Amino acid sequence: QVQLVESGGGSVQTGGSLRLSCAGSGYPSSSHCMGWFRQAPGKLRERVGSIDRYGVISYIDSVKGRFTISQDNAKNTLYLQMNSLKPEDTAMYRCAADFSRYCSGFYSAYWGQGTQVTVSS
Repeated sequence: QVQLVESGGGSVQTGGSLRLSCAGSGYPSSSHCMGWFRQAPGKLRERVGSIDRYGVISYIDSVKGRFTISQDNAKNTLYLQMNSLKPEDTAMYRCAADFSRYCSGFYSAYWGQGTQVTVSS
């Protein structure tokens, strides 16, 4: 059974930093896609960034240069380093893992419960 547990959220002021972690277990395969998503109240969920099964990382434009995704395969842990945080980064952040053939779409993803990030001005 795949389980994903996020941690590292919190409240920071504008310009601050946070590092989110997503600890995974029960992976059925080492070939998968991993991603960070966020959803603010009243807004649609958006993909912050992701790593495909070949290790290619992508980000949405609004976080490029500020956020960095990395992973420790030995620990099945995904990280999201967030620097220069802005109030518009405030959201519930969730990680996802997809082990299907077309994993980059995250249509068959497993999800963590999320961790709240709040950035005050």
